[in-house]
Amino acid sequence: MQVILLEKVANLGNLGDVVKVKDGYARNFLIPTRAARRATEAAIKEFEAKRAELEKAAAQKLAEAQALGEKMNGISVHITQKAGVDGRLFGSVTNGDVADALNKLNLKVVKAQVRMPNGPLKTVGEHAVTVAPHTDVVVDVKVVVVGETD
Repeated sequence: MQVILLEKVANLGNLGDVVKVKDGYARNFLIPTRAARRATEAAIKEFEAKRAELEKAAAQKLAEAQALGEKMNGISVHITQKAGVDGRLFGSVTNGDVADALNKLNLKVVKAQVRMPNGPLKTVGEHAVTVAPHTDVVVDVKVVVVGETD
């Protein structure tokens, strides 16, 4: 299926690109999230008419993400979890836990924006986590997991 992208999509293209994707990807992800639209003649003409306002909205999203990235740059987040004597956690610290901790610091982050390269954190100590509020803005955040023993 050919779609026209209404915003930048990672590993696919930029705003205004007409790309060919699998039908399921278009129907189940791109179109419902308003990231793309079916590329018909009418849709392409309508997109060209609205191109300036869509580019302005995309630039505004990028500017907001860059401002958020500047606030988060070099920040460290402390998370307390129950841990055993050897430093292993009972359970783990997930991207949702990191997102909640960042939201408590008035940094609006969704858990899907928190990327953990080695999976959930299962030990006490400092860990590097990546936060991507926009496809072009990626910030490293230090997560300090503190063990709580009973």
